[in-house]
Amino acid sequence: MKMITAIIRPEKVDEVLNALEQNNIPGVTITEVLGRGEQGGVCLQYRAGKMQVKTLPKTKLEIVVPDKDVDTLIKVIREHARTGKKGDGRIFVLPVEAAAWVRTDEYITG
Repeated sequence: MKMITAIIRPEKVDEVLNALEQNNIPGVTITEVLGRGEQGGVCLQYRAGKMQVKTLPKTKLEIVVPDKDVDTLIKVIREHARTGKKGDGRIFVLPVEAAAWVRTDEYITG
């Protein structure tokens, strides 16, 4: 099993979630986060002057899938989260050694 962690633009979340559902990937944990990447933040112009914002709002999606579904999941996220501009996000793939269900006491390993 693998955990896919994707950091994406907040405005792309609904589009990505719809695409995941269409591809039979229902389970996802969503967290609102702040961060910055290559763009290093943005410079905003106000009446009082310019202000440098070093972190931007992002959304983190965490999804655990069988190894065989990793490539499909990455493809779906990339296709639906992409704008083509800096700040579109990153996707990380991490190994999952085991998972346990609270309600059923089911426990599976890697």
